[in-house]
Amino acid sequence: MSHEQYASTIQALHACMEACNHCYDACLKEEDMQMMAECIRLDRECADICGYLEQALVRGTPFAKELASVCATICEACGNECKKHAHDHCQQCADACFTCAEACRAIA
Repeated sequence: MSHEQYASTIQALHACMEACNHCYDACLKEEDMQMMAECIRLDRECADICGYLEQALVRGTPFAKELASVCATICEACGNECKKHAHDHCQQCADACFTCAEACRAIA
């Protein structure tokens, strides 16, 4: 299958990866890093799977549905964790995660 059919999902994946990487970095600079530990961990998980799925879709992976399902689960978990924190970077990350999860579910 052509990666063009996944163009909007690829954009959502890239935006989510960027938001998670930004959130990850900003969380590391917060005063109470222990409170941010789960957010930091999920930011890494989410950024990694989004980056991988973005590349896989561009390559035309035959596992698009399966990978998108896993990605949606991780994005939703990250978004739920980020939503718990009042920091702007966490709230922006949560929004990007939920948008990405929705786009991935459309494929899965």
